[in-house]
Amino acid sequence: MGRREPSPSATREEVLRPQREWCSSCGKLLSASYHNRRTVRTLQGVCQLTVVIRRCGNPECERYHVPYHPEEEGIWALPHGEFGLEVIALVGALRYGEHRSVPEIHQQLRLRGLQICERSVTHLVERYEELVALHLADESRLQELLGKQGRVILSIDGLEPDAGHEVLWVLRDCLSGEILLARALLSSTGSDLAALLQEAKEALPVAITAVISDAEPAIRTAVSQVLPAVPHQLCQFHYLRQATKPIVDADQHAKKELKKQIRGVRPIERALEGRTDQQAEATRRYCLAVRSSLTDDGRPPLRAVGLHLHERLELISTSIGRVAQKGGDFLQS
Repeated sequence: MGRREPSPSATREEVLRPQREWCSSCGKLLSASYHNRRTVRTLQGVCQLTVVIRRCGNPECERYHVPYHPEEEGIWALPHGEFGLEVIALVGALRYGEHRSVPEIHQQLRLRGLQICERSVTHLVERYEELVALHLADESRLQELLGKQGRVILSIDGLEPDAGHEVLWVLRDCLSGEILLARALLSSTGSDLAALLQEAKEALPVAITAVISDAEPAIRTAVSQVLPAVPHQLCQFHYLRQATKPIVDADQHAKKELKKQIRGVRPIERALEGRTDQQAEATRRYCLAVRSSLTDDGRPPLRAVGLHLHERLELISTSIGRVAQKGGDFLQS
């Protein structure tokens, strides 16, 4: 299917030149042979890159006519890629950090002013997974890091961006923060997870001294099979979330009751339409403050949304009370 809309025009231009001026093989001066032009879409806009390519002109050199690209080109985008690396990183963060679906990621990118289709978002998710796999494949770096550390505290968790699809299981070292293994599985049985744990255990140069997870039955079964003598602890966040579940439920109910008491913001805003006086502007700001309070979901269980809403409404009520005491003079409040 062809494009439904034309490609966006570049908003700025950059010229990239190689820092190397002499051939690494024969030592002869490299000449600027030709220029490549490519367009890269970034979060800051569309950039037109002019890439200066140098080549060795010595026929006797083993690198004769081998192109030297600018070193900086690699930080802009992947080879032949249309979108910048920061776009790929954002797509990966939304997909696996916030469990967003492809349509939701597409909407977020469009809100940021990036012209992109859903099919391209799917391709960027795949590129992100390939980059993560390439990073994890650097065994020498990981072996050296863990060797100095002397032990591994292993965390295991599954990420399911879309219900009913593959679950991405991630095994991470809590001490260094490094991802040890990441793999998408269609099923998440105890035997499947045990195979992942066994693979990670055999690849590690040091011992696993502890395991942290959300204590799902399949995870407990896998840990008991592969690491029977290793302590297995419930993740502090999951423990806190389960312990505070009654409080969170009560807090959600409190928020629901508070929202019932402050309905009717829209009629007030309609009544102010067409007015440009200072009191009308101040009233609009109060309405906006109430709206923002209602849409703040907080971060339970560490930040109770109902209590947070109550605090913000108290501040708004106190401010309006001060205005009332001064006879409705918004300028002195």
